[in-house]
Amino acid sequence: MLIGLTIVAMGSSAPEMFVAVTASLSGRPDTAIGNVLGSNVANIALILGITALFGAIRVSSQTLFREIPLMLIATLVAGYCLHDQQFSRAEATVLLLLFIGLMGYLIWHAIANRAKDRLADEAEQDIPRDVATWKALFWIAIGIILLPISANWMVDGAAGIAQYFGLSDLVIGLTIIAVGTSLPELAACIMGVLRREEDLAIGNIVGSNLFNILAVLAIPGLIAPGKVDAAAASRDFYMVLATSTALALFILLSGRKHRSLRRWHGVVLLITFVCYQISLFEHHQ
Repeated sequence: MLIGLTIVAMGSSAPEMFVAVTASLSGRPDTAIGNVLGSNVANIALILGITALFGAIRVSSQTLFREIPLMLIATLVAGYCLHDQQFSRAEATVLLLLFIGLMGYLIWHAIANRAKDRLADEAEQDIPRDVATWKALFWIAIGIILLPISANWMVDGAAGIAQYFGLSDLVIGLTIIAVGTSLPELAACIMGVLRREEDLAIGNIVGSNLFNILAVLAIPGLIAPGKVDAAAASRDFYMVLATSTALALFILLSGRKHRSLRRWHGVVLLITFVCYQISLFEHHQ
C-alpha cells in the first residue's frame, strides 16, 4: 500500500522529473517550467478529454473533496511563487517541503483508515502481483538507465526544433515536451476506463498534477533559480488554474448521485486544449 501511494503514484510523472533535471542542468529552466505547466494542462484537457470520450468517468466524493482541492491549493501556491517572474531556491524548497508533507499526510491517512481508505485500495490495484524480486530490481535498473538518457534526447531534440522554428524554450516545454511526457498518464487512464475502474483515471491525473506542481516544479528552482518567463507566470499559470478549476466544477455540477466527467465535458476540454496549443504557436509566428 505504501509503495502504491509513493512509487506507483510518482511513476507516471518520472518523465517530467527527468526532463526538468536535464533541462535545468542544460541552462534551460524555462523548458522545465513550461513542461510542468504544459503537462498539467495536457493531463486534464487532453488526457481526461480523450478518456471521457470512451464514456463517463465516475468520481468518488473523496477524490472530489480531498484530492482535487489539494491540487487546486498546490496550484495556487505555485502561482504565488512564480507571479513576480522570479523563482528562488527558497520558493522551490517550500514547494518541495509541501510535497513531502502531503505524501506524509496521505501515507498516515491510509494507515490510520486502512479498512475504508479508497485511495489505498486504488493504489494497491495498480501493483502487479507475483513478480519475482530479481525481475522487479532488473526493470527498476533498466528504467533508471533509460529515463535520463531519453530525457536528454528529448530536451536536445526539442531545443533543435525550437531553434529551427524560432520558438522559445517555454513554448517547446508547453507543447511538444508536455504532450510527450504526458503519454504515460494517457495509457494509465485508458486502461483504468477499460478495466471499469474509472476513478483510477481521475486519481492518476490528480496525483500526477500534484507531483508535477510541487516536486517537479521545485527542480528548476533548486538547480537554476532566477528569472521566469513572463508568459509562464501569467498566461500559462492561469491556464493551469482554469483547467483545474473546470475539472472540479464539471464534476461538482454533474449531479450529487452520479458525479462524473461526461463525454461533453471531454469534448469541451479537448477543444480548449487544441485552441490553447494553436494560440501558443500563433503567438510566436
